[in-house]
Amino acid sequence: MRRREFVALLCGAAAWPFAAPAQQRSAKLARIGIIDDAPIWDQFRQGLRELGYVDGQNIAIEYRSAEGQPDRLAAVARELAALPVDIIAVSGTAAARASQQATTTIPTVMIAIGDPVRAGLVPSLARPGGNITGNTILGTEMSPKRLQLLKEIVPGVSRVAFLWNRSNASHLAYLEEWRGLAPRLNVELVFVEVHSPDQFEAAFAAMMRERPDALSVTADPFHLSQIGWIIDFTAQHRLPAMYVVKDNVAAGGLTSYGPSLADLYRRAAGYVHKILQGTRPADLPVEQPVKFELVINLKTAKALRLEIPPTLLATADEVIE
Repeated sequence: MRRREFVALLCGAAAWPFAAPAQQRSAKLARIGIIDDAPIWDQFRQGLRELGYVDGQNIAIEYRSAEGQPDRLAAVARELAALPVDIIAVSGTAAARASQQATTTIPTVMIAIGDPVRAGLVPSLARPGGNITGNTILGTEMSPKRLQLLKEIVPGVSRVAFLWNRSNASHLAYLEEWRGLAPRLNVELVFVEVHSPDQFEAAFAAMMRERPDALSVTADPFHLSQIGWIIDFTAQHRLPAMYVVKDNVAAGGLTSYGPSLADLYRRAAGYVHKILQGTRPADLPVEQPVKFELVINLKTAKALRLEIPPTLLATADEVIE
Protein backbone atom coordinates (compact mmCIF):
# COMPACT_ATOMS: atom_id res chain seq x y z
CA MET A 1 0.00 0.00 0.00
CA ARG A 2 2.69 2.45 0.94
CA ARG A 3 4.66 1.67 -2.22
CA ARG A 4 1.59 2.29 -4.43
CA GLU A 5 0.89 5.60 -2.65
CA PHE A 6 4.51 6.65 -3.13
CA VAL A 7 4.43 5.82 -6.86
CA ALA A 8 1.13 7.68 -7.27
CA LEU A 9 2.61 10.72 -5.53
CA LEU A 10 5.62 10.68 -7.86
CA CYS A 11 3.40 10.42 -10.93
CA GLY A 12 1.27 13.31 -9.75
CA ALA A 13 4.32 15.49 -9.06
CA ALA A 14 5.76 14.67 -12.48
CA ALA A 15 2.52 15.53 -14.22
CA TRP A 16 1.98 18.92 -12.46
CA PRO A 17 4.52 21.03 -14.42
CA PHE A 18 2.84 19.99 -17.67
CA ALA A 19 -0.71 20.45 -16.42
CA ALA A 20 -0.19 23.98 -15.00
CA PRO A 21 0.58 25.74 -18.32
CA ALA A 22 -2.49 24.12 -19.88
CA GLN A 23 -4.61 25.52 -17.06
CA GLN A 24 -3.03 28.96 -17.51
CA ARG A 25 -3.66 28.89 -21.26
CA SER A 26 -7.31 28.03 -20.73
CA ALA A 27 -7.81 30.79 -18.16
CA LYS A 28 -9.84 33.77 -19.43
CA LEU A 29 -7.70 36.81 -20.20
CA ALA A 30 -8.85 40.09 -18.70
CA ARG A 31 -10.11 42.27 -21.55
CA ILE A 32 -9.44 46.01 -21.58
CA GLY A 33 -11.33 48.19 -24.03
CA ILE A 34 -9.69 51.34 -25.40
CA ILE A 35 -11.62 54.00 -27.29
CA ASP A 36 -9.73 55.95 -29.99
CA ASP A 37 -6.18 54.62 -29.72
CA ALA A 38 -3.45 57.20 -30.44
CA PRO A 39 0.35 57.38 -29.94
CA ILE A 40 -0.07 58.75 -26.39
CA TRP A 41 -1.67 55.40 -25.41
CA ASP A 42 1.80 53.86 -25.70
CA GLN A 43 2.41 55.41 -22.28
CA PHE A 44 -0.61 53.56 -20.89
CA ARG A 45 0.58 50.26 -22.39
CA GLN A 46 4.05 50.91 -20.99
CA GLY A 47 2.52 51.45 -17.56
CA LEU A 48 0.71 48.14 -17.88
CA ARG A 49 3.93 46.35 -18.87
CA GLU A 50 5.71 47.81 -15.84
CA LEU A 51 2.98 46.26 -13.71
CA GLY A 52 3.38 42.88 -15.43
CA TYR A 53 0.53 43.04 -17.96
CA VAL A 54 1.30 42.16 -21.58
CA ASP A 55 -1.29 42.21 -24.36
CA GLY A 56 -1.90 38.69 -25.67
CA GLN A 57 -0.25 37.02 -22.67
CA ASN A 58 -2.17 37.87 -19.52
CA ILE A 59 -4.50 40.59 -20.84
CA ALA A 60 -6.30 41.24 -24.12
CA ILE A 61 -6.81 44.79 -25.38
CA GLU A 62 -9.82 45.57 -27.57
CA TYR A 63 -9.67 48.76 -29.65
CA ARG A 64 -12.60 50.74 -31.02
CA SER A 65 -12.36 54.01 -32.96
CA ALA A 66 -14.88 56.81 -33.33
CA GLU A 67 -12.92 57.88 -36.43
CA GLY A 68 -12.79 61.49 -35.29
CA GLN A 69 -16.58 61.67 -35.12
CA PRO A 70 -17.86 62.64 -31.64
CA ASP A 71 -21.30 61.25 -32.52
CA ARG A 72 -19.78 57.76 -32.91
CA LEU A 73 -18.42 57.64 -29.35
CA ALA A 74 -21.68 56.30 -27.92
CA ALA A 75 -21.78 53.49 -30.50
CA VAL A 76 -18.20 52.30 -29.90
CA ALA A 77 -18.69 52.46 -26.12
CA ARG A 78 -21.75 50.22 -26.46
CA GLU A 79 -19.75 47.81 -28.64
CA LEU A 80 -17.10 47.41 -25.93
CA ALA A 81 -19.73 46.98 -23.22
CA ALA A 82 -21.50 44.31 -25.29
CA LEU A 83 -18.38 42.15 -25.84
CA PRO A 84 -18.10 42.50 -22.83
CA VAL A 85 -14.75 43.86 -21.67
CA ASP A 86 -13.66 43.85 -18.03
CA ILE A 87 -12.49 47.50 -18.02
CA ILE A 88 -13.01 50.40 -20.42
CA ALA A 89 -10.20 52.98 -20.66
CA VAL A 90 -11.04 56.37 -22.15
CA SER A 91 -9.39 59.73 -22.70
CA GLY A 92 -11.32 62.97 -22.53
CA THR A 93 -14.72 63.93 -21.19
CA ALA A 94 -16.78 63.04 -24.28
CA ALA A 95 -15.49 59.45 -24.36
CA ALA A 96 -15.95 59.12 -20.59
CA ARG A 97 -19.57 60.23 -20.86
CA ALA A 98 -20.14 57.77 -23.71
CA SER A 99 -18.85 54.96 -21.50
CA GLN A 100 -20.98 56.21 -18.61
CA GLN A 101 -24.08 55.99 -20.82
CA ALA A 102 -23.10 52.55 -22.16
CA THR A 103 -22.61 50.81 -18.81
CA THR A 104 -23.09 51.36 -15.09
CA THR A 105 -21.33 48.14 -14.10
CA ILE A 106 -18.15 47.74 -16.17
CA PRO A 107 -15.33 49.75 -14.53
CA THR A 108 -14.25 52.78 -16.57
CA VAL A 109 -10.79 54.32 -16.15
CA MET A 110 -10.83 57.89 -17.42
CA ILE A 111 -7.62 59.69 -18.35
CA ALA A 112 -6.91 63.44 -18.54
CA ILE A 113 -10.48 64.59 -17.85
CA GLY A 114 -10.97 68.33 -17.58
CA ASP A 115 -13.39 68.44 -14.63
CA PRO A 116 -15.13 65.11 -13.93
CA VAL A 117 -17.30 66.55 -11.16
CA ARG A 118 -18.79 69.42 -13.16
CA ALA A 119 -19.10 67.10 -16.16
CA GLY A 120 -21.30 64.79 -14.05
CA LEU A 121 -18.96 61.80 -14.26
CA VAL A 122 -18.32 61.48 -10.51
CA PRO A 123 -19.89 63.17 -7.46
CA SER A 124 -16.47 64.03 -6.01
CA LEU A 125 -12.79 63.39 -6.64
CA ALA A 126 -12.27 61.76 -3.25
CA ARG A 127 -15.33 59.49 -3.50
CA PRO A 128 -16.19 58.68 -7.11
CA GLY A 129 -18.86 56.31 -5.83
CA GLY A 130 -19.76 54.42 -9.02
CA ASN A 131 -18.04 52.46 -11.77
CA ILE A 132 -15.92 55.41 -13.00
CA THR A 133 -12.57 56.66 -11.70
CA GLY A 134 -9.20 57.75 -13.09
CA ASN A 135 -7.33 61.03 -13.30
CA THR A 136 -7.97 64.64 -14.26
CA ILE A 137 -5.99 67.46 -15.80
CA LEU A 138 -8.15 69.88 -13.76
CA GLY A 139 -8.12 72.11 -16.82
CA THR A 140 -10.02 75.05 -15.39
CA GLU A 141 -7.33 75.65 -12.77
CA MET A 142 -4.75 76.09 -15.53
CA SER A 143 -6.64 78.95 -17.17
CA PRO A 144 -5.19 81.81 -15.07
CA LYS A 145 -1.64 80.59 -15.64
CA ARG A 146 -2.13 80.10 -19.37
CA LEU A 147 -3.65 83.55 -19.86
CA GLN A 148 -0.86 85.13 -17.86
CA LEU A 149 1.76 83.31 -19.94
CA LEU A 150 0.13 84.54 -23.14
CA LYS A 151 0.35 88.11 -21.86
CA GLU A 152 4.05 87.62 -21.16
CA ILE A 153 4.81 85.96 -24.51
CA VAL A 154 2.70 88.14 -26.81
CA PRO A 155 3.32 91.83 -26.07
CA GLY A 156 0.17 93.91 -25.93
CA VAL A 157 -2.18 90.93 -26.28
CA SER A 158 -5.72 92.15 -25.69
CA ARG A 159 -7.93 89.70 -27.59
CA VAL A 160 -7.61 85.94 -27.14
CA ALA A 161 -9.56 83.32 -29.08
CA PHE A 162 -10.58 80.19 -27.18
CA LEU A 163 -11.30 76.98 -29.11
CA TRP A 164 -14.02 74.92 -27.44
CA ASN A 165 -16.22 71.91 -28.12
CA ARG A 166 -19.85 71.77 -27.02
CA SER A 167 -19.64 67.95 -26.95
CA ASN A 168 -17.03 68.22 -24.18
CA ALA A 169 -18.89 68.84 -20.92
CA SER A 170 -15.69 70.03 -19.23
CA HIS A 171 -15.52 72.94 -21.67
CA LEU A 172 -18.53 74.56 -20.03
CA ALA A 173 -16.38 74.91 -16.92
CA TYR A 174 -13.60 76.36 -19.08
CA LEU A 175 -15.95 78.97 -20.50
CA GLU A 176 -17.08 80.09 -17.05
CA GLU A 177 -13.50 80.28 -15.83
CA TRP A 178 -12.28 82.29 -18.81
CA ARG A 179 -15.22 84.69 -18.64
CA GLY A 180 -14.35 85.41 -15.03
CA LEU A 181 -10.64 85.81 -15.71
CA ALA A 182 -10.77 88.02 -18.80
CA PRO A 183 -11.85 91.28 -17.12
CA ARG A 184 -9.27 90.87 -14.33
CA LEU A 185 -6.47 90.40 -16.87
CA ASN A 186 -7.83 93.08 -19.22
CA VAL A 187 -8.37 90.59 -22.04
CA GLU A 188 -11.27 90.33 -24.47
CA LEU A 189 -12.33 86.81 -25.44
CA VAL A 190 -13.36 85.38 -28.80
CA PHE A 191 -15.07 81.99 -28.44
CA VAL A 192 -14.57 79.60 -31.36
CA GLU A 193 -16.91 76.59 -31.21
CA VAL A 194 -16.04 73.48 -33.26
CA HIS A 195 -17.55 70.05 -32.61
CA SER A 196 -17.28 68.35 -36.02
CA PRO A 197 -14.52 68.20 -38.67
CA ASP A 198 -16.49 70.10 -41.30
CA GLN A 199 -16.77 73.18 -39.06
CA PHE A 200 -13.08 74.05 -38.76
CA GLU A 201 -12.60 76.15 -41.87
CA ALA A 202 -15.70 78.32 -41.42
CA ALA A 203 -15.16 78.73 -37.67
CA PHE A 204 -11.50 79.73 -38.04
CA ALA A 205 -12.30 82.10 -40.89
CA ALA A 206 -14.89 83.79 -38.67
CA MET A 207 -12.35 83.88 -35.84
CA MET A 208 -9.80 85.71 -37.97
CA ARG A 209 -12.38 88.38 -38.83
CA GLU A 210 -12.41 89.15 -35.10
CA ARG A 211 -8.65 89.85 -35.30
CA PRO A 212 -7.47 87.87 -32.23
CA ASP A 213 -3.94 88.40 -30.92
CA ALA A 214 -3.59 84.76 -29.83
CA LEU A 215 -5.40 81.43 -29.73
CA SER A 216 -5.81 79.00 -26.83
CA VAL A 217 -6.26 75.27 -27.56
CA THR A 218 -7.16 72.69 -24.90
CA ALA A 219 -6.46 68.94 -24.75
CA ASP A 220 -9.89 68.06 -26.16
CA PRO A 221 -9.35 64.69 -27.94
CA PHE A 222 -11.46 65.66 -30.95
CA HIS A 223 -9.55 68.92 -31.46
CA LEU A 224 -6.25 67.07 -31.00
CA SER A 225 -7.25 64.70 -33.79
CA GLN A 226 -7.16 67.75 -36.08
CA ILE A 227 -4.09 69.37 -34.51
CA GLY A 228 -2.01 69.29 -37.70
CA TRP A 229 -4.60 71.43 -39.46
CA ILE A 230 -4.77 73.84 -36.49
CA ILE A 231 -0.98 74.27 -36.34
CA ASP A 232 -0.77 74.85 -40.09
CA PHE A 233 -3.56 77.43 -39.92
CA THR A 234 -1.95 79.39 -37.09
CA ALA A 235 1.41 79.35 -38.89
CA GLN A 236 -0.14 80.55 -42.14
CA HIS A 237 -1.95 83.40 -40.39
CA ARG A 238 0.92 84.21 -38.02
CA LEU A 239 -1.31 83.64 -34.99
CA PRO A 240 0.46 82.77 -31.70
CA ALA A 241 -1.17 79.77 -30.05
CA MET A 242 -1.04 78.32 -26.54
CA TYR A 243 -1.59 74.57 -26.13
CA VAL A 244 -1.97 72.14 -23.24
CA VAL A 245 -0.12 69.22 -24.85
CA LYS A 246 3.63 69.61 -25.30
CA ASP A 247 3.63 67.35 -28.39
CA ASN A 248 1.71 70.12 -30.15
CA VAL A 249 4.68 72.43 -29.57
CA ALA A 250 7.11 69.83 -30.91
CA ALA A 251 4.88 69.70 -34.00
CA GLY A 252 5.26 73.44 -34.56
CA GLY A 253 3.02 75.16 -32.02
CA LEU A 254 4.36 78.15 -30.11
CA THR A 255 4.02 77.12 -26.48
CA SER A 256 2.19 74.83 -24.09
CA TYR A 257 1.45 74.75 -20.41
CA GLY A 258 -0.23 71.83 -18.74
CA PRO A 259 0.13 68.55 -16.92
CA SER A 260 2.34 65.83 -18.33
CA LEU A 261 -0.07 63.68 -20.35
CA ALA A 262 2.53 60.92 -20.55
CA ASP A 263 2.57 60.80 -16.76
CA LEU A 264 -1.24 60.71 -16.56
CA TYR A 265 -1.47 57.82 -19.05
CA ARG A 266 1.21 55.80 -17.24
CA ARG A 267 -0.46 56.37 -13.89
CA ALA A 268 -3.82 55.29 -15.31
CA ALA A 269 -2.40 51.78 -15.69
CA GLY A 270 -2.29 51.63 -11.90
CA TYR A 271 -6.07 51.88 -11.79
CA VAL A 272 -6.37 48.92 -14.14
CA HIS A 273 -4.06 46.90 -11.90
CA LYS A 274 -6.00 47.72 -8.72
CA ILE A 275 -9.36 46.97 -10.33
CA LEU A 276 -8.13 43.63 -11.71
CA GLN A 277 -6.89 42.85 -8.20
CA GLY A 278 -10.41 43.35 -6.87
CA THR A 279 -10.61 47.00 -5.78
CA ARG A 280 -13.89 48.70 -6.66
CA PRO A 281 -13.66 51.87 -8.81
CA ALA A 282 -15.92 53.54 -6.25
CA ASP A 283 -13.13 53.19 -3.68
CA LEU A 284 -10.36 54.65 -5.87
CA PRO A 285 -10.14 58.47 -5.62
CA VAL A 286 -9.69 60.46 -8.82
CA GLU A 287 -6.08 61.63 -9.01
CA GLN A 288 -4.97 65.15 -9.82
CA PRO A 289 -1.82 65.92 -11.84
CA VAL A 290 1.46 66.16 -9.99
CA LYS A 291 3.66 67.35 -12.86
CA PHE A 292 3.12 70.48 -14.98
CA GLU A 293 5.29 71.51 -17.93
CA LEU A 294 6.01 74.75 -19.78
CA VAL A 295 7.35 74.13 -23.29
CA ILE A 296 8.40 76.83 -25.79
CA ASN A 297 9.27 76.48 -29.47
CA LEU A 298 11.89 79.15 -30.24
CA LYS A 299 11.83 78.44 -33.98
CA THR A 300 8.10 79.19 -34.07
CA ALA A 301 8.61 82.27 -31.89
CA LYS A 302 11.16 83.63 -34.36
CA ALA A 303 8.81 82.96 -37.29
CA LEU A 304 6.16 84.98 -35.43
CA ARG A 305 8.76 87.66 -34.61
CA LEU A 306 8.23 87.20 -30.89
CA GLU A 307 10.97 87.77 -28.33
CA ILE A 308 10.50 85.30 -25.48
CA PRO A 309 11.40 86.89 -22.11
CA PRO A 310 14.62 85.41 -20.68
CA THR A 311 12.84 84.72 -17.40
CA LEU A 312 10.38 82.43 -19.18
CA LEU A 313 13.15 80.63 -21.05
CA ALA A 314 14.94 80.08 -17.75
CA THR A 315 11.87 78.55 -16.10
CA ALA A 316 10.66 76.50 -19.10
CA ASP A 317 10.79 72.72 -18.71
CA GLU A 318 11.76 72.37 -22.37
CA VAL A 319 12.89 74.80 -25.07
CA ILE A 320 12.71 73.59 -28.68
CA GLU A 321 15.20 75.31 -30.99
